[in-house]
Amino acid sequence: MTGIILLVLLGVLVFVVIGVYNRLVTLKNRWQNAFAQIEVQLKRRYDLIPNLVETAKGYMAHERETLEAVIAARNSAVSGLAAAAASPADGAAVQALAGAENAVQQAMSRFSVVMEAYPDLKANQNMLQLSEELSSTENRVAFARQAFNDAVMDYNSYKQSFPAVVFAGSFGHAKDATLLEFADSAAIQAAPVIKF
Repeated sequence: MTGIILLVLLGVLVFVVIGVYNRLVTLKNRWQNAFAQIEVQLKRRYDLIPNLVETAKGYMAHERETLEAVIAARNSAVSGLAAAAASPADGAAVQALAGAENAVQQAMSRFSVVMEAYPDLKANQNMLQLSEELSSTENRVAFARQAFNDAVMDYNSYKQSFPAVVFAGSFGHAKDATLLEFADSAAIQAAPVIKF
């Protein structure tokens, strides 16, 4: 009789361990997919920025420094995204991406202020269309970032709870996933305002 009870307990333990492993894999895949969605939206934004700058160049010839700062910030963010996309589990790469995104936000804010001085530019149809696309993309980035952070929170919470905490390290889930946080998160929650 004791042997049967031990076999039943062992069987239950095996099912619990399998369940923990499968749940960890599912949650990890979910946050990695959420990062891929951020990557898609950030690439879209990075593709729009050079078009916006090119459209503005003709009107803002003597504002070259601002335009160059926008492009430099964009290029830095593209590199940060590539590094984070190569290894979304690398917390340092995700934090470097967050820093590069802060630089893009600041450069785009300066760009918006400079654009105010050019009424012809504000009325340009291409500029209006690109600005609308950029605003739409910023909203998509915010939603993708929120979904990513929610997925990371779910993964980390499950991984740190019992019984998963007992097995997570041995299943290759020793490190927590890193949230995509920004230094000025309150200001970043709002889409950039581009006035015409």
